[in-house]
Amino acid sequence: MISSLRALTSEQQVGLLFLIVFGLLGGVTIAALLLGLRERSAAWTAAYAGFQRDLRAVWVGTAVFWLAWVSGPLGATLLFGAFSFFALREFITLSPTRRGDHRSLILAFFVVLPVQYVLVGHRHFDLFTVFIPVYAFFAIPVVSALAGDPERFLERNASIQWGIMVCVYGLSHAPALLLLNVPGQPPGRGAFLVFFLVVVAAVAQIVQEAASRWLRRRPLARQISRSFSWLAWAMGSATGALAGGLLFWITPFKPPQAIAMALLAGAAGTLGEFVMKALKKDAGVAYWGNQAAVTGAVGLLDRVAPLAFAAPVFFHSVRWYFRL
Repeated sequence: MISSLRALTSEQQVGLLFLIVFGLLGGVTIAALLLGLRERSAAWTAAYAGFQRDLRAVWVGTAVFWLAWVSGPLGATLLFGAFSFFALREFITLSPTRRGDHRSLILAFFVVLPVQYVLVGHRHFDLFTVFIPVYAFFAIPVVSALAGDPERFLERNASIQWGIMVCVYGLSHAPALLLLNVPGQPPGRGAFLVFFLVVVAAVAQIVQEAASRWLRRRPLARQISRSFSWLAWAMGSATGALAGGLLFWITPFKPPQAIAMALLAGAAGTLGEFVMKALKKDAGVAYWGNQAAVTGAVGLLDRVAPLAFAAPVFFHSVRWYFRL
């Protein structure tokens, strides 16, 4: 069985992986529909509705990942670039800005974002790594200062810079993984690294949330999140590491290295979600998409927040490990 799988090309292996994933999702969806036909209590109905929303999100995420793979390097880069655009728009609509920030926002949306993804598409990974944290971070406040509006200057610019960092810099590392060529591995294996990252980040986040409710420990920061504690975070990170260890065979890592990489990615993703909860509390919203009628936000940032934090950590860990 294993020898037969290894005899397949990278494209065939990735296609088989998607076939398995879509098959599992189809089975879960059918089971959920059958369960939904039964009459239950109001509490069960509310929980079922939440599960249905999460299941739809998984379907959308898997379909987007599949589209990114079948569309090739250029299509994947454009697709994630569009995600970054809408995520940044969602972030900015709930952030403090003034008329004097219009030039900085134009710079962020129509210069920084496209340049970042052009660097990814051309595999200029060294420049892509420092373009936003160095050049964009200096350029944004300069452009804002030229507008001549000093009111809440630091808060406004920090908000724009942080939005770029999460929505553009963080997410751009996902297509960078797709384009990464690991020594000794055939071309096209980057899709397995992205799949590995997404599974690890999702498992860590789900287990962390479930452990928080099951343990009922005192929250670490009650004003930010009632479901975050060090023990729950450790359990989520450890479970993500275990999931990564079980998936070592789709990566260029051996089991111990896969566990270590998964531990880093899972820990970063759950901490990133915690940070985004703090930002939402500051903005006075429970979800990034709960003001859709006013701002146009649809909750995309809620779905990609763990990935935006985990992807850079995982990408640079892979580059460091293989000395790329």
